Amino acid sequence: MGHIRKEIIIGFLVSFFATAAGVFLYLQYFSKYGFEETLEMIIDGNLYGKVISLAALPNLFVFFIFLKKKQDYRARGVLKASILTALVTFVLKFI
Repeated sequence: MGHIRKEIIIGFLVSFFATAAGVFLYLQYFSKYGFEETLEMIIDGNLYGKVISLAALPNLFVFFIFLKKKQDYRARGVLKASILTALVTFVLKFI
């Protein structure tokens, strides 16, 4: 049971870092403004949910990589993190 929990936590953490990398890539490369300017615009415009949902796209690739490598419990961790991200996005939409 401890081995399964460890694998799920690894998948969850990989998903968290993939989402963080997605946020960074969006802010750094896909925005036509500077990093700090874009961050200020997100804060001022209350656009957290939209940015987080876009940044979670790399989770899709991570999920399928884990499935292809037959690492089902890590894929389950990615799925749980993606569901958590969706819930956070939903809550942020109504705040």
